[in-house]
Amino acid sequence: METALTRLVGVRHPIVQTGMGWVAGPRLVSATANAGALGILASATMGTDRLRDAIREVKSRTGAPFGVNLRADAADAGDRVRIMIEEGVRVASFALAPSAELIAELKEAGVVVIPSIGARRHAEKVAAWGADAVIVQGGEGGGHTGEVATTVLLPQVVDAVDIPVVAAGGFFDGRGLVAALAYGAAGVAMGTRFLLTSDSTVPDAVKAAYLAATVRDVTVTRAVDGLPHRMLRTELVDAMEHSGRTRTLLQAVRRAAGFRRLSGLTWPRMIRDGLAMKHGKDLTWSQVLLAANTPMLLRASMVDGRTDLGVMASGQVAGVIDDLPSCAELVARVMKEADEVLWTLVRADS
Repeated sequence: METALTRLVGVRHPIVQTGMGWVAGPRLVSATANAGALGILASATMGTDRLRDAIREVKSRTGAPFGVNLRADAADAGDRVRIMIEEGVRVASFALAPSAELIAELKEAGVVVIPSIGARRHAEKVAAWGADAVIVQGGEGGGHTGEVATTVLLPQVVDAVDIPVVAAGGFFDGRGLVAALAYGAAGVAMGTRFLLTSDSTVPDAVKAAYLAATVRDVTVTRAVDGLPHRMLRTELVDAMEHSGRTRTLLQAVRRAAGFRRLSGLTWPRMIRDGLAMKHGKDLTWSQVLLAANTPMLLRASMVDGRTDLGVMASGQVAGVIDDLPSCAELVARVMKEADEVLWTLVRADS
């Protein structure tokens, strides 16, 4: 199925696997790429040396195009961009809008720039700065998310920009892909659906928690870092929502220290990153620290398998997913379903 997305990035199918921290590592990304979709490597939880090694590992596993997700507000964003360019990465994905200068640097090196956005005005801004495409995430999506549903946000953005738009938030099968195409999107991006595959390195106990969840078990909370965050509701999330300010601050300091040791970041750099997140947002300092240590809460579950100590970012689609296919099986199934839906529509029209 050829679309503006497949032509832009050189993949066979208009499907993107999103850059989920601690989840989208070399194994999942290369499996996605080999299946004909676009895999995105998550880099925010890696130091720069590990990022280069991870990129090289993906390249050793596949010759297909793939991308790297970056935090545009990170103090070392420029260093990471240079690594991507040096290693010949095809796509740069951003969770926050990159600057016009960063976009220009990437495009000059031949890298396709695809920021993720959650509002029409953000799409218009990055399109004016030269972004090649955008991923539009509606409120159904996992992790940091907005309030507007994909079915409302997507057509707004499609009408507002002249670059390819990829729909995210609420997609898991071929019917969703056809629906996104009908809205004018060039493809879909899926996170939770790829997390729940046999190629995902997420521990089995955590995958079981996702599979057991109903739609009502996926909630939005501000307790983790002060920003709307969609995740599975657990006892830990409930406890964080009811913790006092002092206890929350102590937990934030402890976890931030752990992330500093793990990531190799210095305290000054973490503080700069925290200030960047605080800019323009009404966050307390404990929330800034929580934002800095959110990767540790995700790592506890996604790497260590501790569903009692970690948080589990999740799209609402977790409530309707009940199996763990390989990436190859998943992509093939989505495309087969999409073809069947389209064929049904053609026959009905005739």
